[in-house]
Amino acid sequence: MSTVTLKGVKKIYDNAVTAVHSFDLDIADKEFIVLVGPSGCGKSTTLRMVAGLEEISEGELYIDSKLCNDVEPKDRDIAMVFQSYALYPHMTVRENMEFPLKLKKVPKEEMDKRVKDAAEILGITQYLDRKPKALSGGQRQRVAIGRAIVREPKVLLMDEPLSNLDAKLRNEMRAEIIKLRQRINTTFVYVTHDQTEAMTLADRIVIMKDGFIQQIGTPQEVFDHPINIFVAGFIGTPQMNFFDAKLSGGGAQVLGLNIPLSDATKSALGGADGKEVILGIRPEHIRFTTESGEGIVNGTVEVSEMMGSEYYLHVNCGGKDVVVRVPTADLPDSLRGGIRYGTQMNFVFRPDSIHLFDKATEKNLI
Repeated sequence: MSTVTLKGVKKIYDNAVTAVHSFDLDIADKEFIVLVGPSGCGKSTTLRMVAGLEEISEGELYIDSKLCNDVEPKDRDIAMVFQSYALYPHMTVRENMEFPLKLKKVPKEEMDKRVKDAAEILGITQYLDRKPKALSGGQRQRVAIGRAIVREPKVLLMDEPLSNLDAKLRNEMRAEIIKLRQRINTTFVYVTHDQTEAMTLADRIVIMKDGFIQQIGTPQEVFDHPINIFVAGFIGTPQMNFFDAKLSGGGAQVLGLNIPLSDATKSALGGADGKEVILGIRPEHIRFTTESGEGIVNGTVEVSEMMGSEYYLHVNCGGKDVVVRVPTADLPDSLRGGIRYGTQMNFVFRPDSIHLFDKATEKNLI
């Protein structure tokens, strides 16, 4: 079993700055948890407290039900992969991977087997006799992960391990981490500021802002049911569109139009006519239409980004910039060759995908 429990964990620095506020989280055995949020939100500090690299100011940390607040990092049975690889340049790949095992006085035969198995899993067998300077960034990161997994830790901590790689390598390494997760029996705690990494890797995502947990849930839960405006805007690419709106007659007054709401939304709101709210809708939930009439949004295309199977459009609707994702398959033949600046287009908001947030608290009303 490799469970991790944080109870009311806080980090307060000497200058009285609180980096992490009352962090509560139960991580199950073999679960893949991702801490995500903007720079400075406290995610790396939280990871370093689990690792023992930062002292816990308040609260309790348990690894396998054992209180670990004052346990030395080397005695926590965890391993950590850093953003900077942190390999020894004078050692070969094999020697880098063997190093933590030599410190633990693992027998040579067992050490050779663990290094060989980890190298095979990560596809670095042919590089075992090379030094780090002869490897690419992606290969060095594989070595850093290999050095961590040969220890067979209860918990594997990863602090933005892919942020130094280019976009293509990041995608490849994401896939490698997903495969690795299937092949080793350990619990993962992964930190990133990249919400795409969070969505593709996590069993559950912990979204943080200013040292506070905003929401914990599966990738689908936080995407479909964001708890507040921050989560709604942080998760999803491009980010959700937000509009000032007023509830009226079973709909929402937005951009001078009456946008219909779904029956489920109306039921959840109860009698809220006249309430001023923030309406949110994701770019992929705004549908291109050739129709016109009530509830149809009209706008002028100002920026058109061709992404292959779809366009990202920035549309000026009554002075408001609205971002729309339109699959090319939904477009008439006349627009498939390119959507020019100034093109007039009509759109409709999917009623079942509209989010409504309280203006004062910014919490989701639905």
